Amino acid sequence: MSFFQDFKEFAMKGNVLDMAIGVIIGGAFGKIVSSLVGDVLMPLVGILLNGVDFSTLAIGVMGAQVKYGMFLQTVVDFIIIAFVIFLLVKQASKLKKPAPAAAAPATPEDIVLLREIRDALKH
Repeated sequence: MSFFQDFKEFAMKGNVLDMAIGVIIGGAFGKIVSSLVGDVLMPLVGILLNGVDFSTLAIGVMGAQVKYGMFLQTVVDFIIIAFVIFLLVKQASKLKKPAPAAAAPATPEDIVLLREIRDALKH
């Protein structure tokens, strides 16, 4: 088998295609959530915090700039993104159809026969 045939078999497996689709959709979804956080929510958070912009906070240490504000901004972004994703997943799970209830397993034949004998002896 040639290298290209091996690669074609690998690429056409269901799991690889599903994973590729998930990565692409995840990237697009990430852009939407990042825009929501950066363009909608963070300006509102800035208003609530009297215009404080975390990203500009820094401290000088022996000639180096330690931008702890960028770290704080990233943490706040993460918390907001995680919360938004939590809300979306929670709503999506409500829209899902509940799984059908599993049917009760069939009673083994020997148990059925023993019950019939028991019932016959009661009379």
